[in-house]
Amino acid sequence: MTIKLYCFGESGNAYKAALALQLSGLDWEPVKVDFFGGETRTPDYRTSINNMGEAPVMVDGNVRLTQSGVIQDYVSEKSGKFGGKNADERREILRWVLWDNHKLSSNAGMTRFLANFLPEDKRPKEVIAFMQGRLAAAYAVLNDHLDGRQWIVGDQITNADLSCCGYLYYPEPFGFDRTDWPHIDAWLSRLSETPGWKAPYDLMPGSPVDRA
Repeated sequence: MTIKLYCFGESGNAYKAALALQLSGLDWEPVKVDFFGGETRTPDYRTSINNMGEAPVMVDGNVRLTQSGVIQDYVSEKSGKFGGKNADERREILRWVLWDNHKLSSNAGMTRFLANFLPEDKRPKEVIAFMQGRLAAAYAVLNDHLDGRQWIVGDQITNADLSCCGYLYYPEPFGFDRTDWPHIDAWLSRLSETPGWKAPYDLMPGSPVDRA
């Protein structure tokens, strides 16, 4: 049975789940969520897809999961990939997934949205600058950690990598220039050279929105 992932191309959190599915070798397909058209706020979506009104949502037969980290964990359980080699690695992966959700992706997602998806005259420049400062601190942590390492945890790709990269391949500017962070830059290149890897808009259906 084909796994369905309700997602949309602009969502870095959906990308984390989609990339895990893509690289796992499991049979899956994206189902477009019209986020910018308000689909996630509709009673039908909240009743039949996700009562939290969010994407991504994964459906595999009778299994329905939300939150990218939970979906990644399910993919690991089903495919045997990305979950670490032992209990120590699994805990370290979880540590980085939680760090990413709190320090990196949450700030990157908000900053990118404010800087690109709001009308230009409504973009709060001071808030964006503040968020970019918080992000710089997170980039420094990740960049330092990757010094001398191929991957965030252990010697192969794990959910730590697939989580932390969620917003870092997007073309919209939000204050992240990977060349400023050489170890992050090299890590993103390694990940994108993995067989089967695809960029967000090539992996998930995007929305016809004006980002100018």
